[in-house]
Amino acid sequence: MSRADTSAADAADAADNAAAVAPPARRPHPLWTLGLLRSELLTTLRRWRTLALLGVLAAVPVLVGIAVRIETGDGASAGGGPGGGGPAFIAQITNNGLFLVFTALAATLPFFLPMAVGVIAGDAVAGEASAGTLRYLLVAPAGRTRLLLIKYATTMAFCLLATLVVALSALIVGAILFPLGDLTTISGTRITFGEGLLRALLIALVVAASLIGVAALGLFVSTLTHSGIAAMATTVGLLITVQILDQIPQLHAIQPYFFSHYWLSFADLMREPVYWDDLLRNLGVQALYAAVFGTAAWARFTTKDIST
Repeated sequence: MSRADTSAADAADAADNAAAVAPPARRPHPLWTLGLLRSELLTTLRRWRTLALLGVLAAVPVLVGIAVRIETGDGASAGGGPGGGGPAFIAQITNNGLFLVFTALAATLPFFLPMAVGVIAGDAVAGEASAGTLRYLLVAPAGRTRLLLIKYATTMAFCLLATLVVALSALIVGAILFPLGDLTTISGTRITFGEGLLRALLIALVVAASLIGVAALGLFVSTLTHSGIAAMATTVGLLITVQILDQIPQLHAIQPYFFSHYWLSFADLMREPVYWDDLLRNLGVQALYAAVFGTAAWARFTTKDIST
């Protein structure tokens, strides 16, 4: 055997030995993933922008409750319902403060809640990129897919938190300003206060689930730019555009596919029996948006050149 062949064989043996003793690639431990999620949640909730958004959402039920209290102080009834100027539940607030929860959710869902979610989702990836921290997150054994899922989970947690903030603020204000007790459903049947609370919680969960589409859309937009402000502005702009298009009668054929079209279907939970058709359509549309824009966000983020 020649010297060259001997050297090649020795090199191959050395490579095999090195491969044998080399430790396997380290995979993230599930507890490490939970720790990263916890860190992401705490970071998001500690930002002044997040606290300001939650403060505005909590203030809406206070303003609505005070306005109804002032308007009905002389014995007049609040507007709303058929021919009224407000949400369908607003006329019932003076009879039962629990209706303020439903009214506040109906008032915040078309704009305030989705705007807040759009800000958080739009800043999820683009904000890290503009701050120069995104590539440091990817140095850890997270992987782009895992990091994107954590960002989306954080956004969804904010959806739930924001909705519960509105509901809890409305419940407290309603209990202070108006009487509580058994309530009458939209169908005219009577239910106990405990069942009303249960339905209020279910409505809050449905409202939070109604924001899944906005969260996925905002996350996708966030992967397209390195500017957090641009991503937030684009997401809110798309939200407003869809809301306007949903009000144009000539677009009735495509309006059922807008993520906002069935948002107010949560009112059907206050019927006896509950009307499930529009509620299920709403959840189906949200799942469709989550699948489409979630996949688009994953495809973009996993192939994106992150140099800063």
